[in-house]
Amino acid sequence: MIVYLHGFNSSPASGKARLLGEYMASIGRQADYICPALPNSPRAAIAAVEALLAQAAPAAVTLIGSSLGGFYATWLAEQHGCKAVLVNPAVHAHLLLRGALGPQTNWHSGEKWVLTEAHLAELAALDVARISRPERYLLLAQSGDEVLDYRDAVAYYAGARQIIEDGGNHGFAGFERHYPTLLDF
Repeated sequence: MIVYLHGFNSSPASGKARLLGEYMASIGRQADYICPALPNSPRAAIAAVEALLAQAAPAAVTLIGSSLGGFYATWLAEQHGCKAVLVNPAVHAHLLLRGALGPQTNWHSGEKWVLTEAHLAELAALDVARISRPERYLLLAQSGDEVLDYRDAVAYYAGARQIIEDGGNHGFAGFERHYPTLLDF
Protein backbone atom coordinates (compact mmCIF):
# COMPACT_ATOMS: atom_id res chain seq x y z
CA MET A 1 0.00 0.00 0.00
CA ILE A 2 1.20 3.51 -0.83
CA VAL A 3 -0.11 6.31 1.37
CA TYR A 4 0.52 9.77 -0.08
CA LEU A 5 0.59 12.61 2.45
CA HIS A 6 0.06 16.04 0.94
CA GLY A 7 1.64 19.24 2.15
CA PHE A 8 0.55 22.34 4.06
CA ASN A 9 -2.67 23.93 2.73
CA SER A 10 -2.85 21.23 0.06
CA SER A 11 -5.13 18.26 -0.53
CA PRO A 12 -5.59 15.02 -2.48
CA ALA A 13 -6.35 17.33 -5.44
CA SER A 14 -2.70 18.45 -5.63
CA GLY A 15 -0.87 17.77 -8.87
CA LYS A 16 1.53 15.18 -7.45
CA ALA A 17 -1.23 13.34 -5.59
CA ARG A 18 -3.56 13.21 -8.59
CA LEU A 19 -0.87 12.22 -11.09
CA LEU A 20 0.50 9.48 -8.85
CA GLY A 21 -3.03 8.16 -8.36
CA GLU A 22 -3.58 8.15 -12.12
CA TYR A 23 -0.30 6.34 -12.65
CA MET A 24 -1.19 3.70 -10.06
CA ALA A 25 -4.54 3.18 -11.82
CA SER A 26 -2.81 2.90 -15.21
CA ILE A 27 -0.70 0.00 -13.95
CA GLY A 28 -3.67 -1.70 -12.30
CA ARG A 29 -2.70 -0.83 -8.74
CA GLN A 30 -5.32 1.80 -7.85
CA ALA A 31 -6.39 -0.31 -4.86
CA ASP A 32 -2.85 0.04 -3.46
CA TYR A 33 -2.95 3.86 -3.42
CA ILE A 34 -4.50 6.05 -0.75
CA CYS A 35 -4.28 9.81 -0.41
CA PRO A 36 -6.27 11.03 2.59
CA ALA A 37 -7.34 14.63 3.07
CA LEU A 38 -5.29 15.63 6.10
CA PRO A 39 -6.87 17.83 8.76
CA ASN A 40 -5.20 21.15 9.61
CA SER A 41 -4.46 19.95 13.13
CA PRO A 42 -1.19 17.96 13.10
CA ARG A 43 -2.49 15.73 15.90
CA ALA A 44 -5.66 14.97 13.93
CA ALA A 45 -3.67 14.43 10.70
CA ILE A 46 -1.47 11.84 12.39
CA ALA A 47 -4.51 10.12 13.94
CA ALA A 48 -6.17 9.90 10.51
CA VAL A 49 -3.10 8.30 8.93
CA GLU A 50 -2.59 5.95 11.86
CA ALA A 51 -6.16 4.70 11.37
CA LEU A 52 -5.20 3.80 7.78
CA LEU A 53 -1.94 2.18 8.88
CA ALA A 54 -3.81 -0.01 11.37
CA GLN A 55 -5.32 -1.82 8.37
CA ALA A 56 -1.95 -3.05 7.03
CA ALA A 57 1.33 -4.50 8.23
CA PRO A 58 4.06 -1.81 8.41
CA ALA A 59 6.26 -3.75 5.99
CA ALA A 60 3.45 -3.54 3.42
CA VAL A 61 3.20 0.27 3.60
CA THR A 62 5.28 2.96 1.95
CA LEU A 63 4.52 6.53 2.88
CA ILE A 64 5.15 9.26 0.32
CA GLY A 65 5.15 12.70 1.90
CA SER A 66 5.52 16.05 0.21
CA SER A 67 6.67 19.07 2.24
CA LEU A 68 4.67 18.95 5.51
CA GLY A 69 3.54 15.48 4.44
CA GLY A 70 7.24 14.52 4.47
CA PHE A 71 7.49 15.71 8.07
CA TYR A 72 4.47 13.57 8.97
CA ALA A 73 5.84 10.60 6.99
CA THR A 74 9.10 10.77 8.94
CA TRP A 75 7.35 10.66 12.31
CA LEU A 76 5.06 7.84 11.16
CA ALA A 77 7.96 5.81 9.72
CA GLU A 78 9.84 6.12 13.00
CA GLN A 79 6.78 5.07 15.01
CA HIS A 80 5.54 2.25 12.78
CA GLY A 81 8.67 0.96 11.04
CA CYS A 82 7.42 1.53 7.51
CA LYS A 83 9.33 3.02 4.58
CA ALA A 84 9.01 6.67 3.58
CA VAL A 85 9.70 8.61 0.40
CA LEU A 86 10.18 12.28 1.18
CA VAL A 87 9.62 14.88 -1.54
CA ASN A 88 11.10 18.29 -0.70
CA PRO A 89 10.22 17.59 2.95
CA ALA A 90 9.79 20.08 5.75
CA VAL A 91 12.47 18.95 8.20
CA HIS A 92 11.46 20.80 11.38
CA ALA A 93 7.96 21.98 10.49
CA HIS A 94 7.25 23.80 13.75
CA LEU A 95 10.19 26.14 13.03
CA LEU A 96 9.46 26.52 9.33
CA LEU A 97 5.79 27.39 9.79
CA ARG A 98 6.32 29.95 12.55
CA GLY A 99 6.44 32.64 9.86
CA ALA A 100 3.05 31.51 8.54
CA LEU A 101 1.09 32.01 11.79
CA GLY A 102 -2.32 33.52 11.14
CA PRO A 103 -5.06 33.21 8.52
CA GLN A 104 -4.68 30.46 5.90
CA THR A 105 -6.58 29.28 2.84
CA ASN A 106 -6.39 25.76 1.43
CA TRP A 107 -5.26 26.05 -2.21
CA HIS A 108 -7.68 23.42 -3.48
CA SER A 109 -10.78 23.56 -1.28
CA GLY A 110 -10.71 27.27 -0.46
CA GLU A 111 -11.23 26.38 3.22
CA LYS A 112 -10.22 29.23 5.50
CA TRP A 113 -8.58 28.50 8.84
CA VAL A 114 -6.04 29.98 11.27
CA LEU A 115 -2.58 28.54 11.98
CA THR A 116 -2.02 29.04 15.70
CA GLU A 117 0.66 28.50 18.33
CA ALA A 118 -1.28 25.38 19.33
CA HIS A 119 -0.67 23.93 15.84
CA LEU A 120 3.05 24.70 16.18
CA ALA A 121 3.12 22.97 19.57
CA GLU A 122 1.50 19.88 18.01
CA LEU A 123 4.16 19.94 15.27
CA ALA A 124 6.96 20.34 17.83
CA ALA A 125 5.66 17.24 19.63
CA LEU A 126 6.04 15.28 16.36
CA ASP A 127 9.55 16.51 15.60
CA VAL A 128 12.05 13.65 15.17
CA ALA A 129 15.48 14.79 16.34
CA ARG A 130 17.30 12.15 14.29
CA ILE A 131 16.10 9.33 12.07
CA SER A 132 16.95 5.90 13.45
CA ARG A 133 17.24 3.81 10.28
CA PRO A 134 18.30 5.79 7.19
CA GLU A 135 17.77 2.76 4.93
CA ARG A 136 14.03 3.16 5.55
CA TYR A 137 14.03 6.52 3.68
CA LEU A 138 14.29 7.80 0.12
CA LEU A 139 14.78 11.56 -0.24
CA LEU A 140 13.81 13.42 -3.42
CA ALA A 141 14.87 17.07 -3.30
CA GLN A 142 15.43 19.86 -5.77
CA SER A 143 17.88 22.68 -5.20
CA GLY A 144 15.47 25.22 -6.71
CA ASP A 145 12.89 24.71 -3.95
CA GLU A 146 11.69 28.25 -3.23
CA VAL A 147 10.08 27.33 0.11
CA LEU A 148 12.61 25.04 1.82
CA ASP A 149 16.39 24.84 1.78
CA TYR A 150 17.06 21.42 0.29
CA ARG A 151 20.40 21.24 2.13
CA ASP A 152 18.53 20.90 5.43
CA ALA A 153 16.91 17.70 4.14
CA VAL A 154 20.19 16.40 2.70
CA ALA A 155 21.86 16.76 6.11
CA TYR A 156 18.89 15.49 8.13
CA TYR A 157 18.45 12.35 6.00
CA ALA A 158 22.19 11.62 5.83
CA GLY A 159 22.75 7.94 5.13
CA ALA A 160 19.41 7.58 3.36
CA ARG A 161 19.16 7.04 -0.36
CA GLN A 162 19.00 10.52 -1.88
CA ILE A 163 18.09 11.83 -5.31
CA ILE A 164 19.05 15.51 -5.42
CA GLU A 165 18.37 17.47 -8.59
CA ASP A 166 19.62 20.90 -9.60
CA GLY A 167 16.90 23.46 -10.25
CA GLY A 168 13.26 22.53 -9.95
CA ASN A 169 10.87 23.96 -7.40
CA HIS A 170 8.95 23.17 -4.21
CA GLY A 171 6.39 21.16 -6.19
CA PHE A 172 9.25 18.95 -7.44
CA ALA A 173 9.19 19.55 -11.19
CA GLY A 174 9.18 16.27 -13.13
CA PHE A 175 8.02 14.15 -10.18
CA GLU A 176 6.47 11.66 -12.59
CA ARG A 177 9.95 10.68 -13.86
CA HIS A 178 10.51 8.97 -10.52
CA TYR A 179 7.44 6.71 -10.37
CA PRO A 180 9.43 3.54 -11.18
CA THR A 181 12.00 4.46 -8.51
CA LEU A 182 9.22 5.01 -5.95
CA LEU A 183 7.65 1.64 -6.69
CA ASP A 184 11.02 -0.14 -6.65
CA PHE A 185 11.78 1.38 -3.26
